[in-house]
Amino acid sequence: MEQNFKSGFVTLIGRPNVGKSTLMNHLIGQKIAITSDKPQTTRNRIQTVYTDERGQIIFLDTPGIHKAKNKLGEYMVSVAEHTLKEVDVILWLVEPTTFIGAGERHIAEQLKKVKTPVILVINKIDTVKNKEDILTFIAAYKDICSFSEIIPVSALKEINVEDVKDSIFKYLPYGPQFYDEDTVTDQPMRQIAAELIREKALRMLDDEIPHGIAVTIERMTERKNGMIDIEATIVCERDSHKGIIIGKGGSMLKKIGTSARMEIGNLMDTQVNLKLWVKVRKEWRDSDLYMKNYGYNPKDI
Repeated sequence: MEQNFKSGFVTLIGRPNVGKSTLMNHLIGQKIAITSDKPQTTRNRIQTVYTDERGQIIFLDTPGIHKAKNKLGEYMVSVAEHTLKEVDVILWLVEPTTFIGAGERHIAEQLKKVKTPVILVINKIDTVKNKEDILTFIAAYKDICSFSEIIPVSALKEINVEDVKDSIFKYLPYGPQFYDEDTVTDQPMRQIAAELIREKALRMLDDEIPHGIAVTIERMTERKNGMIDIEATIVCERDSHKGIIIGKGGSMLKKIGTSARMEIGNLMDTQVNLKLWVKVRKEWRDSDLYMKNYGYNPKDI
């Protein structure tokens, strides 16, 4: 490998719902992380890979750093904070505002403990009417932490996304190519399928349900003709939630299934036959056993 090839690990951090997954999807040019307008969508670190002639960036999209309310929350926070110590560059995403709340100050405190270069990304600048205001947002943030660079972007409208890539490459060390050029993620397809089903459920369901759902893939097999059969279970915390997820005459579950099947099919480039069930597991977010069963294992941190 040529000595001018750079490679390394980059994490995106920020409070829930600042657009981390959307930015990562645009940086790598393909949808891998699930995105939703509801906070705390990402539960596990999703590892995605971007490669060009300059080098290779491996992204870890962590759950948002926030104050934990239960065991699942504690797990998510510790995953996010642990990641800061094991990467080459940190991207911190914030909203365009001069108000720096307690959540942001908590993140700034975490960042002061590491020597890793931090690039501040002020996202959602497409929502700012007066572009001169962006300078005041930069001024408000620049003193709370020592940033290598500050870049205003719109992940949604793809404004300045290439600038973020350029900055990352500037701070990455020279190193080997960890993955083949055509690798986009190291997540097993079962996990991606589960996350996509969960995304569709998050988008279509009432606000009080989503954080209490998990998705497990019971079976995933490929037929001789390439078609994939998937059987999955949506796990919720209450009987009343089960009724809402299934919907009148099964209408909501069918809607979630149809949408997820199309997206999984597009990603795997094949036809998908998806069967969905709904189960109730009370208080699963406070049970170590259930959390482990649903893929969130504190020992993995």
